[in-house]
Amino acid sequence: CVPFRKYTGCIGRTPQAKEFKMSQGRWPVKSAKILLGLLKNAESNAEFKNLDTENLTITHIQVSMAQQGRRRTFRAHGRVNAYMNCPCHVEMLLEEKEEAVEKPSEEVKAKKFTK
Repeated sequence: CVPFRKYTGCIGRTPQAKEFKMSQGRWPVKSAKILLGLLKNAESNAEFKNLDTENLTITHIQVSMAQQGRRRTFRAHGRVNAYMNCPCHVEMLLEEKEEAVEKPSEEVKAKKFTK
C-alpha cells in the first residue's frame, strides 16, 4: 500500500495504510510498472558503462510536472470542453556503492608534558 498524504480527495481508506500512520492509501499498479521499467533501463545503461549492477544504489529520485497536452472533447448542444492529460518527468540518479574500508588503528602515544 502507498499512503496518500497530499491529494487525498476521493481516496478510500484501508487498514494497510496504518503502517505509515495514515488512513488513506492505494496500490498504484501503472506507476509501479513505469518505475520498474526505469530501473531496468538504468540497469542496462550501467551494464553498458561497465559498472557493477549489484552495487548500484538510488541516490536521488524526483517526479515533477510536465507540460500538459491539450485536446478537446465535444459535449451536448454544441459545447466543447478541455480534455487535458497530466504527464510528468521522472529523474533518477544511481551511484555505484563503494566498499567500506576500515581505517587502521593507530597506537596512542602518551603525551609528554613539559614545564
